[in-house]
Amino acid sequence: MFLPLCLLLSVLNWCLCIDLTYFVEEGKDPGTLVGNIAADSHLMDRIPLDERNTITFSQLRGAQTGSTQLFRVSEKSGKLYTLHTLDAELMCKRYQECSRFVEVAVQKGTSFIKVLEIKVILKDVNDFQPEFPIKQVNIQFSEGDAIGMRKSIPNAIDKDVGSMNSKITYKLMKNMNDPFSLSVSKRVDGTAQLFINLEEKLDREMKDSYMIQVVAKDGGSPPKQSELDVNITVTDVNDNLPIFSQKVYNVTIKNEPSDNLPVAILSASDFDIGKNGRVSYEFSLQTSDIAKVHFKLNKVTGEVFLHKKFTLGQELVHKLYVKATDGGSPPLSSIVMILVNVINQQNNAPTIDVNFVSRSMGKENTVAISEDIEVGSFIAYVKVTDHDAGQNGELSCILHHDKFQLQSLGPKRYKVLVKKPLDRETQDHHDVIISCQDKGSPPLHCESKFSIKVMDVNDVQPTFAKKTFKFWIYENEKPNFPVGYINATDPDLGSGSKLTYFLLADNKYFLPFQITDNGLISTVMSLDHEFQDVYEFQVLVKDKGRPSLNNTVNVIVEVRDENDNSPYFMYPSVNPFSLDVIYYPHHTKNITVLKASDSDGRENAFLKYEITDGNDKQLFTINPYTGLLSFTRVVTQQDAGSYDLQFAVKDSGTPVLSATTTIFLTLTVSNKTFEMINVVQMKADEADEKIHLDFLIAIVSVAVTLSVIITAFISICFLRLTNQKNISHRTEGNCSVKCEQRQLMYPYLATSCNDLPSTRIEEVDINRDFHLMERGDSQRGDNSDNGQSGSATIMHLQATPEVVYQEIGAMSWGRKGKRTTLVVPNNQREISMLSSHSDSVDDWNKGDTTHNHGETQVDGSQVSVLQYMLHKVLFHHRWFTSFYSASGWFTSLCTVVDDSQVSFLHPMVHKSLFCGR
Repeated sequence: MFLPLCLLLSVLNWCLCIDLTYFVEEGKDPGTLVGNIAADSHLMDRIPLDERNTITFSQLRGAQTGSTQLFRVSEKSGKLYTLHTLDAELMCKRYQECSRFVEVAVQKGTSFIKVLEIKVILKDVNDFQPEFPIKQVNIQFSEGDAIGMRKSIPNAIDKDVGSMNSKITYKLMKNMNDPFSLSVSKRVDGTAQLFINLEEKLDREMKDSYMIQVVAKDGGSPPKQSELDVNITVTDVNDNLPIFSQKVYNVTIKNEPSDNLPVAILSASDFDIGKNGRVSYEFSLQTSDIAKVHFKLNKVTGEVFLHKKFTLGQELVHKLYVKATDGGSPPLSSIVMILVNVINQQNNAPTIDVNFVSRSMGKENTVAISEDIEVGSFIAYVKVTDHDAGQNGELSCILHHDKFQLQSLGPKRYKVLVKKPLDRETQDHHDVIISCQDKGSPPLHCESKFSIKVMDVNDVQPTFAKKTFKFWIYENEKPNFPVGYINATDPDLGSGSKLTYFLLADNKYFLPFQITDNGLISTVMSLDHEFQDVYEFQVLVKDKGRPSLNNTVNVIVEVRDENDNSPYFMYPSVNPFSLDVIYYPHHTKNITVLKASDSDGRENAFLKYEITDGNDKQLFTINPYTGLLSFTRVVTQQDAGSYDLQFAVKDSGTPVLSATTTIFLTLTVSNKTFEMINVVQMKADEADEKIHLDFLIAIVSVAVTLSVIITAFISICFLRLTNQKNISHRTEGNCSVKCEQRQLMYPYLATSCNDLPSTRIEEVDINRDFHLMERGDSQRGDNSDNGQSGSATIMHLQATPEVVYQEIGAMSWGRKGKRTTLVVPNNQREISMLSSHSDSVDDWNKGDTTHNHGETQVDGSQVSVLQYMLHKVLFHHRWFTSFYSASGWFTSLCTVVDDSQVSFLHPMVHKSLFCGR
């Protein structure tokens, strides 16, 4: 069986002049191998091995519009591939062989060898399942229907064109006791007609409805299926199919369209009445699209008209399938075939079909060739068609052109060759006309015109608009941000003018840029000016000509700074920072220099300094540009102390960024000043002069008042004893305060309260113009005995070994006593301590029995009241005057020392021994 079939196919191919036949399945991806033309045609067997590489294969492309290129041929290997995904359902008709023909030109260099006719048969794939027009149908049986009554239901359609894939078998799915069966009959167009048959008598009173299912399965591998649900209602309705008067209509017509004269009149009758018997007509799905275009059907009357004339080359026999459908529910239908034969007796002009071997320019009947093509090269394949018989179909063709010629390949086939060398600079475009004429009477002729575009050879390299391209971009821009265009031009035509750009960079470094095919440079990441502010690289441009030419250009990209870095302090390097400053008058006001830095550049790194807090006295100032911290004025003792200075540094960018730091500054003011010495010396000289003037007056007055003073003194002392007991408690509570005052006066002494003199003999004040320096605080630590600071830095603004004087304090006695200033050399490490009583204030007030009320102790020695008073009268007569000028002389005999009322003897003893001159 197989051998006769092969012989039949071979004879058929020989008759049709088919050189090769291939099979390919539909739905394959583009580029699927169909066959090896070079191997299967055995052309290579007759060509020596050293010349086989000159053999080329070219598919001939038709110049007529509407043709679709389905395949491509490898020029060197001769292999045939699919160009698109093939669909048998779109390309082929049902129950017919699905095939396409390909013509391939075989050349040896520029010499023509042969044109191979190749037949490609498209094998259908089972990619569609049978489908019913509706998912569910309702039919009715009357309970009076006899056994064998049948009802028509819709059939399934499979869109596959293969014989097995489109072959449908049906099966009825029902309950065992349902009295129905399925019968299938074949229609004239090959589709199935389905009927539901009644197998038993129906009893509507027992059951009035049934549900069954019809399954349609195709013959593919694997098979596919679909289902139709059939609802059966037991009623008295009777349905009948429309029936045509003929099973097949066979008509012969002339190729002359007419809208008034029908080529056939169809008639179908339906025994039903009403809408169930009303019949309408339409072309079924099996009717080809070409037939639907040329024929028109009246849906009501069933008349068929030739609507459009058939052109030469089209089929002369057409099959029309008409379906008659009634108006029932569900609608029932029948199909009939009309076989139409078209008679054509005219003498028609031939047609010319030009297929180009070279690539097309994208325009109809236009081909492009290179100017360096050799003489005798094959350009186009020409096929002439004339369907007339006899001499009306015999023809001859000519080509008139000085650069090209037409050469015959056999009956009605030609090839176009290059006759003379081409020069694009002389002429880049040629119009070629091929004329053909038959031998009919009268002879008819036709012409085919096509254009040949002479393409330039790629011989000029691309050139850039600039020698160096310079661009700039701000830092921190998002990836893919455009930088700039690289502009290059190429005067060549075609692919030689199409340019592609590439970035060239050192492999050691990463280049954060990319370039598109049109020369646009953009970033691949966010750039950082502080990391790198300039990028230098090259751009390579290549054209797409053969051979490809290229050129390079230098590119410089500057990354401009943005204010994205805050300034920071380099000095001080820690925050907070402690700084001790010792100030000496008449010296520089500069303290230190704050140093800050900013990683940004240009104006973003231009810094300004300022004091933001802690400068309430406006004692300090800072240079906004250099960071120099200095005093704004002369520093006094009142300025000594601790300052929590807050500094800020700001850049000049947008937005402004800043940083802050804090300096705990301890200021010590040295009292090495000569102005204060002069003031104190003048006051001392003035006092000595007044003492000598009043000396004589004091001696005379002593004798008169001596007795009165002694008596008054003894009496007052006893009267005050009781008051001293209450005051002593308050005196004890102020011990810590006085200790602190003594620390301020004598910073070089021991800081404990036990190391100070125990007797409170005067109230100590600090001069308002010259304050002693307070050393440290809880954050810096206490000062040691040797005067070293616990701060991070001690700054001496001046160090002069000169002897200066420092105000220690002022003593007052009496309610309106005059203050006297004491000065001592500043370079002495010790000072004579004030004398004290061996007994405390409490002991004095309590009146200890061991204490002599008429005597007092000074540095451990007892002196009489008379001796002390005599000394004061002789050397401090102002006390005597003050004694009488007081509001009451009894009241003036008492004074307040350290917030406690005591006898005037206490300050008098001290003044006579240590302050009198």
